[in-house]
Amino acid sequence: MKKISRLIMVLFLMAATGSIITTVQAQTKQEKLVTNSKEAKAAFIKSDKLMNSLFKDSYAYAIFPSIGKGGMGIGGATGNGVVYEKGEMVGTANMVQVSIGFQFGGQAYREVIFFESEESLDKFKNDKLKFAAQASAVAVTEGASANAKYQEGVMVFTQQKGGLMYEASIGGQKFTYKGLEEKEEEEDN
Repeated sequence: MKKISRLIMVLFLMAATGSIITTVQAQTKQEKLVTNSKEAKAAFIKSDKLMNSLFKDSYAYAIFPSIGKGGMGIGGATGNGVVYEKGEMVGTANMVQVSIGFQFGGQAYREVIFFESEESLDKFKNDKLKFAAQASAVAVTEGASANAKYQEGVMVFTQQKGGLMYEASIGGQKFTYKGLEEKEEEEDN
């Protein structure tokens, strides 16, 4: 009987420890994502000082500090980001892109999406924002944001981090948003 109760106690402690480790890893992963998004924001502003006003004046923005992209005929890209509304973090997002056409190589880049209004942010939060990145993103260079305009309530900028990609393809990006309250509920379960 003592052996069974010890076994139960050991199993219980292992389960509790596993749960704590998973929670700490999730927090650490999110903290790293937040830190990386702040570094990406600084990199965008360093490349184009005028972007500082976009970060201050937009209703909201989503920063994807590192998106990995690769392809050979069929390509894909993915990355995680942080969503800020009126300067406050409200959630995280995942971006997935699939493209078809002539392409070869791999690259890493940053992306920031500015939202003009609560309505455009709500589209994003409700997974209703999809677009072809090649057609709607502006590569960040000094002064690039000066003439940029919102299209359907969003403005997108990218900044290459590294790699080399040859591409003449079509594809689109899809986003999945997860609010902070949703993350807390998952952690409680």
